[in-house]
Amino acid sequence: MLAREIAESLLKIKAVTVAGEDNLFTWVSGIKSPVYCDNRMTISYPEVRTKIAEGFANIIRTHYPEVEIIAGTATAGIPHAAWVAQILGLPMVYVRSAAKEHGKGKQTEGVLPLGAKVVLIEDLLSTGGSSIKACEALISEGANVIATLAIFSYNFPQVDALFSEKGIPYHTLSDYKTLLPIAVEMGYVDSQSFEMLLKWSDNPKLFTKE
Repeated sequence: MLAREIAESLLKIKAVTVAGEDNLFTWVSGIKSPVYCDNRMTISYPEVRTKIAEGFANIIRTHYPEVEIIAGTATAGIPHAAWVAQILGLPMVYVRSAAKEHGKGKQTEGVLPLGAKVVLIEDLLSTGGSSIKACEALISEGANVIATLAIFSYNFPQVDALFSEKGIPYHTLSDYKTLLPIAVEMGYVDSQSFEMLLKWSDNPKLFTKE
């Protein structure tokens, strides 16, 4: 099962860091998190990044054979998008987090024909906000975003709501609820930490003070 293999790989390369309740990670969204998944580390492991790229390519072949361009989000999605585009023999573009303040002021780099069918590659889906902004940037430049793919998701319900509202399907290679029990099996977290991490996933604002 690919979801399990990817989860095991992320744990083995220590891309996942678990903190105590007194040493939480703060996300851009303001959420206080006891766990941090750094998928940027995957680019340093050829076997892992190949598994990821092939996983993405297989999803696209199966569900989105009509795709014309692979897009990557800056910066973490760019290398994975490049490998997927190479496997599938397709053009690639990438999307900045914001439009440049100089030159042509573009947010999307590369050749993006009007109406082109695009699959966006992300490294991670947390709240989904940045991914939706990237989709909106592509759409504003005339693209037809047919799907978003990510390596990992925290399984937050607002992600479903955001993508459903935009009418854009999404897929992830693995996710938080797949990873947690594997982390226990591998001795990565103890049973007490497991309970805390499970509670947090059900209520991501658990440690966030309003």
